[in-house]
Amino acid sequence: MWYRMGEADRDSVQIESIDSEIADDESTPVQFEIATFPADYTLEVLYQKWKNKDFEIPGFQRRFVWKKYQSSRLIESFMMGLPVPQIFLYVTPEEKLLIVDGQQRVRSVCDFFEGYWGDPDAKGRREIFRLNEINEKSSFFNKTFAEFGEADKRKLKNALLRAILVKQLDPKDDTSIYHVFERLNTGGTLLKVQEVRNCVYWGKLNDLLNELSKLPAWRKILGKPTPDIHLKDAELILRYMALYHILPEYEKPMKDFLSKFMSRHRNPSEKFLEDERHRFEKTCDTVLETIGPRPFNPRGSLNTAVYDCVFLAFARNQDRRPNNIEKRYHDLLVNADFRALTTAATTDVDTVRKRIEMAENALFR
Repeated sequence: MWYRMGEADRDSVQIESIDSEIADDESTPVQFEIATFPADYTLEVLYQKWKNKDFEIPGFQRRFVWKKYQSSRLIESFMMGLPVPQIFLYVTPEEKLLIVDGQQRVRSVCDFFEGYWGDPDAKGRREIFRLNEINEKSSFFNKTFAEFGEADKRKLKNALLRAILVKQLDPKDDTSIYHVFERLNTGGTLLKVQEVRNCVYWGKLNDLLNELSKLPAWRKILGKPTPDIHLKDAELILRYMALYHILPEYEKPMKDFLSKFMSRHRNPSEKFLEDERHRFEKTCDTVLETIGPRPFNPRGSLNTAVYDCVFLAFARNQDRRPNNIEKRYHDLLVNADFRALTTAATTDVDTVRKRIEMAENALFR
């Protein structure tokens, strides 16, 4: 998990290793009541659903990452009657189908029917989808779908791809999708916590988090010039934002608290987005002006608990700036009680609330 410093790299925000944060990150989900049922779709039906925009593709997943030979061999497998792994679809409250696992397979099939493979290049051009990366002795070698015989076209259209549909029955929200995606994520490199949210809660709030993570003032606060490859910086912004708005609702685990907030505010009003942008920008500027760059790294790496309560205190008190705030902050960091609240049991409900209260009182009262 990303709190283990040994797994950090030069493109990642270095986070202080705190046992309670690691445990929270690895916590099991609350109990959900979920219905799962299979559906065998013909490829023609899948393609029609794709054209009708019945599918939703998480923002992070929009990139097509398969190689040409992978897509070609998938089509060949259907034509040969070979088994193809099932896909997982999450039924949203709007009855759309979110592709949780299997986007590359669905994209490959739809691309072949359309006649073009992969994402457009810089000039908006797409490669013609020929099966030119399969065995040359195959009767399908170097053919496009349009060049298939009528019988072969019907065979491909009628080929079946099994889908497992997942629908959350209780609680009456879509919070289980985070855990479904997290556990079904089968890529060579498992996605980190915020990367999963970036997939399943894509929308205007997610776009804002990624936009704010690029702000120069925020980069100076983190001490990293470029955004984190695993979106740790975006998650830090989400953490502050959720605590700012719904602190009274906070309960463990922290990761589910953040997911709940992100789900609830997935596509908020323009006023909400603008208020968040303005507040975050102003808070970053004030933090830099008063306590300087990399202020939340008392022991070398960024301490998430120090960060969340202090940044929140600044956000709540933007119109107040004591003359001795830098000294106040130094005194807070060396306070034994504050150190305890930011190094142990950091996601416990009482600990979170106590350190937020302590930081605000020490800095602005």
